[in-house]
Amino acid sequence: MLPDFSVKGKVVVITGGGGAICGMMSKMFGEAGAKVAVMDISMDAAKKITDEINNKGGESMPLVCNVLDKKSIEDAAAQVMGKWGRVDILINGAGGNKPQATTNNEMSFFDLPADAIQWVFNLNCLGTIIASQVFGKIMAEQKEGCILNISSMNAFRPLTRIPAYSAAKAAINNFTQWLAVDLAKNFSPNIRVNAIAPGFFVGNQNRDLLIDKNSGDLTQRGKTIISLTPMNRFGEFEDLLGATLFLVSPASSFITGVVLPIDGGFSSFSGV
Repeated sequence: MLPDFSVKGKVVVITGGGGAICGMMSKMFGEAGAKVAVMDISMDAAKKITDEINNKGGESMPLVCNVLDKKSIEDAAAQVMGKWGRVDILINGAGGNKPQATTNNEMSFFDLPADAIQWVFNLNCLGTIIASQVFGKIMAEQKEGCILNISSMNAFRPLTRIPAYSAAKAAINNFTQWLAVDLAKNFSPNIRVNAIAPGFFVGNQNRDLLIDKNSGDLTQRGKTIISLTPMNRFGEFEDLLGATLFLVSPASSFITGVVLPIDGGFSSFSGV
């Protein structure tokens, strides 16, 4: 008997859905036959993704949403419920880092401004918690649903230069486990909460840390990461899609509270 990876007809809500990674996830769910609510702080970014989905025969809707504003999330949830009547899957994809919360040769840990650290914590951790409150409540009333958080390899092995981001993602790991237990025991065992922990993927936020913008060669940081990655490459965004689909589909129906590394073996290698 083959496992069931189908999400056809499911209602999927994706925060940060207009970004590079979650935009790709949104399009994957659209191709898989799900109904996709693409939520982003930018309507233009969300609409760009939904236009692609709808032009290929899928069903999606763009929504402006600030994950740090509970009223904004509740308004978006009301639109989803008004259109489709339920929420089956929540992808907590909104997150990121900022240069002001990153140490460098000119700015040590002691000089990092508190407001920049707070911004990173709020976006990556509080935004996930608030969205889970709003959509998790809908799932509790339905007695079923699935939440997928986005952690990071930094949560397992803190990296130099990004203390706020690493700490915030470590909090996501703990919150994923806590929420999995709380929803299953107090509301329904048919509500699952898991997370993926991407390793090293080159994107706009970390490109200059990994690739020298003048020469195009790997920086020393990039070389070190590759040397510690047994698969000897950075990840491609497409590498995240299979694990994402698995963790929100019936194929993983007995899995909850898990944080799955997608890192090319980085977390398994001691370096020797």
